[in-house]
Amino acid sequence: MDPTSRRVRLADVAERAGVTKATVSRLLNQDKALSIRPETRRRVLDAVAALGYQPHAGARALARNETRALALIIPDLTNLTYSRIVRGAFRRAIEKGFVLLIAEDVTAPGVAVDGLAEEVPGTAADTAFADLVSSRRVDGLIVASAQPGDSMVRILEEQRIPHVFVNRAIPDSNRNVTMDVAAAGDLVIRHLTGLGHRRIAHIAGPGEILPSLERERAFLQSMAALGVDDPHVHRGAFSAEGGYRAALAMVAEDPGVTAIYVSTYVQAVGALKALSDFGLRVPEDVSVVSFDDAPQADFLTPPLTSVAMPLTELGAAAVDALVSQLAQQEPADVLLTTAPRLVLRASSAVAPTRESLDLRTELSRTAT
Repeated sequence: MDPTSRRVRLADVAERAGVTKATVSRLLNQDKALSIRPETRRRVLDAVAALGYQPHAGARALARNETRALALIIPDLTNLTYSRIVRGAFRRAIEKGFVLLIAEDVTAPGVAVDGLAEEVPGTAADTAFADLVSSRRVDGLIVASAQPGDSMVRILEEQRIPHVFVNRAIPDSNRNVTMDVAAAGDLVIRHLTGLGHRRIAHIAGPGEILPSLERERAFLQSMAALGVDDPHVHRGAFSAEGGYRAALAMVAEDPGVTAIYVSTYVQAVGALKALSDFGLRVPEDVSVVSFDDAPQADFLTPPLTSVAMPLTELGAAAVDALVSQLAQQEPADVLLTTAPRLVLRASSAVAPTRESLDLRTELSRTAT
């Protein structure tokens, strides 16, 4: 029989191996109660390989009471960070034999999509996501939008729903899939201080968003460890406008700042525009480094120095962690061991001289 002429059936495998269809099915579904001789097992597996048999995903899911579908809940579909997490999760889900559904949590802090955040109460939205699992439409949830204290966290725990948290850590959940944010902050600060910068500021994200606070804490810890003086932090929305406004406020407050570490790539785009509007040159007057890297960073003016984080790997690791729960393994936190990598471009350079800083401060006072 030519295996390309039609779909190979379970009956074809059974006939070639000289066993029943039930035996083939139980063997392929790893039925632990199946008692089978080693030579018979080998004969079935050889028949599967020779015929190129692929189990029907729908039938296998029905037999196991599974949907073979996972849901990934992200706070913002327009955020470039999550697009790469989604890509990694999607590819790994396919490798594992699952489909991945993407949902946007319009109730997440700092997110408003066409007014939906005001129309959908948080508890109702959280319950709706949990219902995806309880109604057997998906087997588990990957949550990138939850915050400590969210009703979603409580509902997932109370209903014992398979889930993991990605790109954020919910204390004591044992389900967190995260990256080494502290190492990224340390990498940036060492780079900037190595260039002679001492007046380093940070544009953070909203204070109620956990990843933003983690990057802010990492920045402050790295500054303190290196003995860098009086670091300034300004918070802004995870958007170009948020970065623009934060950068304007920062430079107005401290005209002597010589370097800015920005919490996200998209905020850095706004910060570069703000510095230009303020009459400051990058990197001659102010160096700018972003936490997150993106291919578009090469095409900014100037090209943006940034920290490349293993976001695609992070998405894949989240799927692995969730699938292990579905296989009845105990949940456990996962911290990626892949180190962040500094991508050097033209937006960071040696700190300006004391004379140029004094002149800049005097011009700023005169302008005000």
